[in-house]
Formats: sequence, structure tokens, C-alpha cells
Amino acid sequence: MRENLLSIYKSALSAVNGSKTIAAFLREHSYTIPLALIAVGKAATDMAAGAFDVLGEHITQALLITKLGHLDKQRLQGYPVLCLEAAHPVPDESSLAAGQALLDFIENLPPHYPVLFLISGGASALVEVLVSDVSLADLQRVNRWLLASGLDIHAMNQIRKSISAIKGGRLATYLKKHPVLNLLISDVPGDDLQAIGSGLLTQHKIHNPLNPLFKNGENALPDWLQSLTTKAHDCPSCFSNIEQHIIAHPAIARQGAYEAAKPLGYAIFNHDTLIVGEAEEAGRILAQQLCTGNPGIFIWSSETTVHLPENPGQGGRCQSLALAAACEMAGQKEVFLLAAGTDGNDGPGEMAGALVDGGTLKRGKRKGFNAAHCLEQADAGRFLAASGDLIETGPTGTNVMDILIGLKAKAS
Repeated sequence: MRENLLSIYKSALSAVNGSKTIAAFLREHSYTIPLALIAVGKAATDMAAGAFDVLGEHITQALLITKLGHLDKQRLQGYPVLCLEAAHPVPDESSLAAGQALLDFIENLPPHYPVLFLISGGASALVEVLVSDVSLADLQRVNRWLLASGLDIHAMNQIRKSISAIKGGRLATYLKKHPVLNLLISDVPGDDLQAIGSGLLTQHKIHNPLNPLFKNGENALPDWLQSLTTKAHDCPSCFSNIEQHIIAHPAIARQGAYEAAKPLGYAIFNHDTLIVGEAEEAGRILAQQLCTGNPGIFIWSSETTVHLPENPGQGGRCQSLALAAACEMAGQKEVFLLAAGTDGNDGPGEMAGALVDGGTLKRGKRKGFNAAHCLEQADAGRFLAASGDLIETGPTGTNVMDILIGLKAKAS
């Protein structure tokens, strides 16, 4: 059963692979003019490789910016590409260096030269140019607070855009003399162009984040952040030269999982409803549904949140969701749940997520771990390492949020 779920997960990843989806789009549209390539995000290597596979020598120069450890130079060997690695999820000096390299690359293009732009998740941290009076220390403090806040991606990006000179569509001002084809892999709810990579090339008004969403209750901004975010301003409307297409998104990954699950002979439920909210609560609810429901395979996309304690442990939201589910599934022999990031990353560390079953809790306890304590300390990863339930894929070449795959087997 576990092998089946892992196979289904891999099929979901294949369906949204950056190289495959970029190549398919470019073959269909037959671009044959010389152009420059810019790829930014966790999937930048695969997306750029797909573009080179199809366009070859038509790409005369290229800039690639990806997460540290996600660069595969061998796949790009022999091509005219400058490759940079930068920090994620908390930006650092490398992110600012990448931002300046991006502006320099654009500035040095010949007048009116066509640009193929490829964006995938992670771009918000990997490349940055700050507005005046905001320092790197400010940027890092903002991002650390956001990562621990439990805010959803739309709220997080609203704040990120307000202190950036390129997010929120502002990068378009630097490309206004160039025809641009922007191809994106969506890692956000609703496939919102304004949110993917913080909307580098998408026209939208920057709203001052000091609105009711942030003024009261648990989402209230700290005073130091309010002083930074008052610097928000609008971006000029210069987007007529930009054509945008989303070439991979969560629904395609779910469909890939659905097709892979068909030969197993189960009823398959491909859910359109996105799983959101607190990861621990979502895990418990889904596990209860699996335990009490009919046999079948259940597929969801997910974008949950975790409020981090002051000194969080190991593991991200998928691992928290999976461990919470394992608590509900304890002793159940026919129930399994896989929760994993499609980018191969779930929080800090190298794990993509976890695959839990009715024996997870017992295996972890045998090694001396307490599930409730680990969940409280955002330390699900250590428990799941002890129980043998972690999933490690390495960089996957895509990023379409998280995927959850549940299985309730037929009673033997």
C-alpha cells in the first residue's frame, strides 16, 4: 500500500515537471526568433532545460536563479546561461545579489529584444531589490516573522510586495521596451498571477497592508513591521508588452495522481477543494474521514499553515499534518496518508513530507518520542524520522503547492 502511494505521488510530480511542461508549451507555439531567457524559482533548472531542449540556439543568452542545492549545471552544460543560487525561505545577501544581477541582465539586453521569462515558486525569496530605507536585516526580520505567523500566502505576499522594488509588478517597468512571454508554474491557491513569485510581471495595485486584515487579533502586525510597510507605492501600468501563461498547476498534479491510481481498482476521489488552515487540525479531520469512510483513494491539494513556537524543531507543515493524522489513525491497519510538497521541500531540511499509517504512532513511541509534544514544538520531523515515515525526493523540478493522497484499503 505504501509503495502504491509513493508511486502515485511520483506520477503527480511527473505531470507537472518543469522541463516537460515548458517543452510541451513551446513545441505547440513554435517560437523561432532569437530571444533571451530568464528563469527564477525552485524549478528554474528544469524549466530552463525544457526551453533549451526546444529552442536551442534561438536562446542567445540566459540568466537562471534558483534555490541553493537546486541547480543542476550538467543539464545546462554548453548553453549560454549564467547560473546563480540564492537563499530560501529567508532571503540573504545572495538574494539581493541575484536581484541586482537580474536588473543588470535586463539593462544589457539589446533594445526591444524578446524575453522568455520562466517563474516558479520560491522566487519571492530568491530574488529581491529593496526599496530605499529598507535594509537586508529588515527584509530578513520580515520574512522570519511571516514564516512563523501562520498567515496565508496572499497575506504574506501583500507585505513582501510593499518593501520590494521588483515585486507586485514593478519588474515590468524594467522590461517595458521588450516583448515578454512569461510562463509560470503555479504554487498558489487559485493560480493567482498576482501571487506567483509575488507577481513580478503582473499588473495590480499595491494595497497598503495596514488594512483590517492586519490591524486586529492574531494577525495584527508588530509595530516595527508597520513602520516598514507604510512605504508601499503603486507600480506604473506598462504591461501591454507582456503575455502570460500558467503551464502547470495543482489540478494537473492531482490529475496525474488520479490516472496513476486507476489500475489499483479503488474508487478514486479527486477533490477540487483546497485543504487550508492549521496543518494539525487539517490532518486530524482528514484522518477521521479516512477512518470512518468507505474504501478508496483520496487526492487533495493543500496549502496549510503552522504557527511556529519561539524555537521550532524539525519538519514543515506536511509533516505536522501527517503526524496529527497518524494520531487519529493509530491502530488502524487499512488507512494510509501521504502528505508532501511537490517541490521536494517541507519546511527546513531536505524532506518532502511523510507517509503515515496506523503503526506510525507505535513506531515513534518505541523510539522514545511523544507525538503531542512534537506537534506542540513544531518538531514532527524528528518523530517521523524515528518512525521511518519521512519522504525524501531531492529537488523535483516543479512546485504546485502540497499534495495529500489518502488510501483506505478494503478489509482483508
